[in-house]
Amino acid sequence: MLKGLGGLGDMAKMMKKAQEMQGKMADLQEELANMTVIGESGAGLVKASCTAKGILNGLDIDPSIFHPDEKEVVEDLILAAIKDAQTKATAKAQEEMSKLTEGLGLPADVKLPF
Repeated sequence: MLKGLGGLGDMAKMMKKAQEMQGKMADLQEELANMTVIGESGAGLVKASCTAKGILNGLDIDPSIFHPDEKEVVEDLILAAIKDAQTKATAKAQEEMSKLTEGLGLPADVKLPF
């Protein structure tokens, strides 16, 4: 009875997969917003924490680095820690996205928007 419809069965499967992926993407977005990564610089003297989506939410600075004549060094350490945290956030997001795409049978290198 449906022989004349050709690939519509495949289309229905694709639509179902797309809906599943949309739901899983929404779940992953929420998970990434709740995951925390820590970046550090100066052998741990400055630590920055951010979500796996790259939102900075904390700084921890060892008081031993507060010397008035080293203001620029402290600023550089803070920036380095933030950049490290953001790099780790990007890597974590990509890792989690890879898990999602592999589970759906998509190629590992497919780039999906966040």
